[in-house]
Amino acid sequence: MESLLFPQAMLQPWDWAWIIDFLKGMMKPVAATAVVFLAVALSFYQKLGMELEMIVAILRAFIQLSIIGFVLQFIFNQDNAGWILLAYLFMVSIAGYTAGQRAKHVPRGMYVAGASILTGTAVTMFVLVVLSVFPFTPRYIIPVAGMMVGNAMTVTGVTMKRLREDIKTQINLVETALALGATPREATHEQVKRAAILALSPVVDNTKTVGLISLPGAMTGLIMGGASPLEAIQLQIVVMNMMIGAATISSIMVTYLCWPSFFTKAYQLETKVFSS
Repeated sequence: MESLLFPQAMLQPWDWAWIIDFLKGMMKPVAATAVVFLAVALSFYQKLGMELEMIVAILRAFIQLSIIGFVLQFIFNQDNAGWILLAYLFMVSIAGYTAGQRAKHVPRGMYVAGASILTGTAVTMFVLVVLSVFPFTPRYIIPVAGMMVGNAMTVTGVTMKRLREDIKTQINLVETALALGATPREATHEQVKRAAILALSPVVDNTKTVGLISLPGAMTGLIMGGASPLEAIQLQIVVMNMMIGAATISSIMVTYLCWPSFFTKAYQLETKVFSS
């Protein structure tokens, strides 16, 4: 299976012949842009005003994925644990920044999200490596970490945003609980619960319907690469398991890390956080 997905020519550090194969392979992705031009034409006909945005998006996708492809090719050839850590921290940093932008009203949101994503994905990855589900090599760890980080990014962003909004909506109820001696966790238990459920529901629902509505990306990629469907489902089951694990840890972690911004040391709400 590995030889089908990564030809031997691509595994030689100084053999540049694979670049020619890469350029030849790009003919199909270029041909596939025909459907994008169809979408652009429909947007223009319906006066949606999204033509330029669609073109820019597909150009960015081409450039970004091509750069990432070359970077991963370099890292795979090095086969060094240091590159795994560097790539992983880069992904977590971008994910933390993006999640923080989604919850702009949460103070230091990008740092809170980044720490939560780092914790959730690192714990999950550690368990998978210890149990020998994946070997600790760039070829396995970086793609797997990318899937977990991307999923955890969405979950943490939604959790932070919803938690702040719920506390703001029910600020009188929370302040009453605090006045009666409740801790921040006790006073916001229902808000935390709702925020986590809302953020995690899409992940759980997707796991419930996997394979029934659509074939997931990892499974589809393996099948198209020549692997048997039985091999593909084994990997997909692992992927769905790690998604739930990393997302849940990240979501719960972010609620704890939000409290220093939401409450004072005297266990009072920071009203300026909820004023906007």
